[in-house]
Amino acid sequence: MSKVEQYITSIPDFPKEGIIFRDITTVLGDADGFHLAVDEMTALLDGVECDAIAGLESRGFLFGAPMAYNLHKAFIPIRKQGKLPRATSRMSYELEYGMETIEVHRDDIKPGMKIVVVDDLIATGGTLEAAVHLLEQLGAKVVKVVCLLELKGLHGRDRIKTCPAETVVAYEGK
Repeated sequence: MSKVEQYITSIPDFPKEGIIFRDITTVLGDADGFHLAVDEMTALLDGVECDAIAGLESRGFLFGAPMAYNLHKAFIPIRKQGKLPRATSRMSYELEYGMETIEVHRDDIKPGMKIVVVDDLIATGGTLEAAVHLLEQLGAKVVKVVCLLELKGLHGRDRIKTCPAETVVAYEGK
């Protein structure tokens, strides 16, 4: 069991009855917890060769940017549509309640780049799947997905089978 779990707050029946919400703001709000989370996520990249870390808006920025800094790698933001000022490429995907679109600056991605995708959570896997496809469509190779948490009961890992994925903490349920 990871020590990071000590910093995660579980809130029963939020946002609705039967759901246990895993709140990571308590990780971020504690200097030791945040440091530990970033270090443990970075450790999941031991032996992985990459050129850049791509973080998903917005919680992927919180972990991906310090990981990139620690590894002396470029950080590439993947944002919601309409937030990036230069020429972008985009990918749309379905959510349980509608559609979402993510974008990346086209000139941030060079053919053959090896990229690690970082987010806070593997849940249903839709956002991560879209990010991997978007980067690969631009000629990059996604070498790994790293997240702080995984909700195994939602089977999101099944949607990102083209690259290895690891998390620091995994919960069996939803």
